[in-house]
Amino acid sequence: MQAKHKNPAQRKRTSAMQLELNNLRKTYLLPAPLLHRRGQGKPKTKQALAGVSLTLGPGLYGLLGPNGAGKSTLIGIITGGLAADSGKVLWCDRPAHGIAFRRVLGYMPQQQGLYDSYTGRRFLAYMAALKEITRAAVPGEVARVAAAVNLTDELDKRLAAYSGGMKQRFLLAAALLGDPKLLILDEPTAGLDPKERVRLRELLAGMAQDRIILVATHVVSDVESVATKVILLRAGKIVDAAPVPELIETYAPGSGLEDVYLNVFGEGDGK
Repeated sequence: MQAKHKNPAQRKRTSAMQLELNNLRKTYLLPAPLLHRRGQGKPKTKQALAGVSLTLGPGLYGLLGPNGAGKSTLIGIITGGLAADSGKVLWCDRPAHGIAFRRVLGYMPQQQGLYDSYTGRRFLAYMAALKEITRAAVPGEVARVAAAVNLTDELDKRLAAYSGGMKQRFLLAAALLGDPKLLILDEPTAGLDPKERVRLRELLAGMAQDRIILVATHVVSDVESVATKVILLRAGKIVDAAPVPELIETYAPGSGLEDVYLNVFGEGDGK
């Protein structure tokens, strides 16, 4: 079978694929104690993002940082769940919002927001409808994404009967609906056994050739062997963003990415 070659226009679209984060800032107002509610004293704030700028092209990117570093806030802004105080998110040089952007975005949240009374098939069909996939295309899409996460034989069971790891894989399947060109995954391997972790790494590595995949995780091994670059985030600022060998050479010569993590972040919580 001969490989299908992309025409020049297709190659141009792929090479121009770009996610740009431009000076993103976000500050939260912390819950006020009684004195503050009565107008005494100044309210306290926490700066979650302090001017994050980054440009990503096709590839797989690991987002590493301790609790409180700003990972979830950054993901929330990219996916439209949060508004930045200032700065911009651009997709292919255009503001990343509206219907056109949602059609190219696949998002897997960390929390398992599933309908336990639904079967897996019904849940994926429902998510496909939300993504405006045509009714005629839904059965094929459901079958495709279920096979990708190794759950074809589980589609007609109710979600309440699924293990935590199976539910996690269904969230990933939902994110894959519509073949998104920008895939944002928040702790995608939580609850997965080692075999499924390996399958997920291989799946994402294969998909990253013609799309942008951002994986936020605490599990260094999830991205060490497959990431185009790893982004180190601490206290709302990017410490570094580089290929794994460069990070190892800079922060932990002769060691691995886990030692990079420990040397950069130590035992702190990112606050």
